[in-house]
Amino acid sequence: MPKILMLCGDFTEDYETMVPFQALSMLGYQVDAVCPDKKAGDTVATAVHDFLGEQTYTELRGHNFALTADFDSVDTADYAGLFITGGRAPEYIRLNARVLEIVREFFSAEKPVAAICHGPQVLAAAGVLEGYTATAYPAVGPDITLAGGTYKEAGMDEAVVDRNLVTAPAWPGDTAICCEFARLLGAKIEI
Repeated sequence: MPKILMLCGDFTEDYETMVPFQALSMLGYQVDAVCPDKKAGDTVATAVHDFLGEQTYTELRGHNFALTADFDSVDTADYAGLFITGGRAPEYIRLNARVLEIVREFFSAEKPVAAICHGPQVLAAAGVLEGYTATAYPAVGPDITLAGGTYKEAGMDEAVVDRNLVTAPAWPGDTAICCEFARLLGAKIEI
């Protein structure tokens, strides 16, 4: 069975982690969810983000999400694609040198990569966005631009595809990003 690597961390956004994990698993992929400094069976805390009338999203504690593989044993040659979750995790996992190496290895191999919400912060830190068009949570748009990419505004339920990269602004786009990522992986999806 083909394998997908999922990069996440504490306070990853709940829907942007659990929904893609379950959807890709349903399609027959083995999803290895990993986090720096953690092993299979450890958990990461998730956060539920929503808009309740303030100028930005609110954050509530979500579920515990169980990791399915050891971060330290990741060999990108074993994986067909990479999914980077959103939430607050990207702002600190991008500080891990091996996370950035992993991202660069996927891009060097031209394998499919998906990043949702704040996930493009990891792509920007890895220096792989030059010449790519991508979307993200709007507050991450400047990160894409400063990294040499082109930020594209998209509806919250949409995804943007550029070559091997698919991005979406937030969890309402789970269907779109999972569908487009599966297409990049070679699945035939009709919606």
